[in-house]
Amino acid sequence: MPRKLLLTSFQTWLPHHTSNSSDDLLEKIAQQESFPYSLTYLRQLPVDILQASSRVIATIENLRPDSILLCGMAEKNTQLTVESCATCGDTKLSTGVDLQQLVAGLTVTEISDDAGKFVCEGLYYQVLKHLQGRNFNMNCIFVHVPLLTVDNLSGVVADFNLLIKKLA
Repeated sequence: MPRKLLLTSFQTWLPHHTSNSSDDLLEKIAQQESFPYSLTYLRQLPVDILQASSRVIATIENLRPDSILLCGMAEKNTQLTVESCATCGDTKLSTGVDLQQLVAGLTVTEISDDAGKFVCEGLYYQVLKHLQGRNFNMNCIFVHVPLLTVDNLSGVVADFNLLIKKLA
């Protein structure tokens, strides 16, 4: 049975956004040739912590993926960033994935310790909390995607494909 991965993205949230780069990236990934594992896409989540978390957690319960790649847009970033942790109040939850090993060999990806204090961090926190509470042994990371441009698109897609491969 092929390994299952869940990939998520968000809708836009500001009037000047014509698309969300996290969703644009998942669209590019979905257009590629088939992978030797099963990819499930949960695209264009609402930019609302409660609604987005509820949808993702329900999908996790039904799908039971081996790995989860939560994705959001980081408008000011120039490369992919993999978030090490999420906080809510005084509580910090960290991914169980060895991020140093995960990003080794990637050319446009770095590790971040600040998930942004917005819906991205809220979703990441709620999913990590759910996985820990249910004792699910699933890999879960949050990836911030920069605005996609002609200059960075091929590198971002290549690195994201390697993230998928390493987590599969």
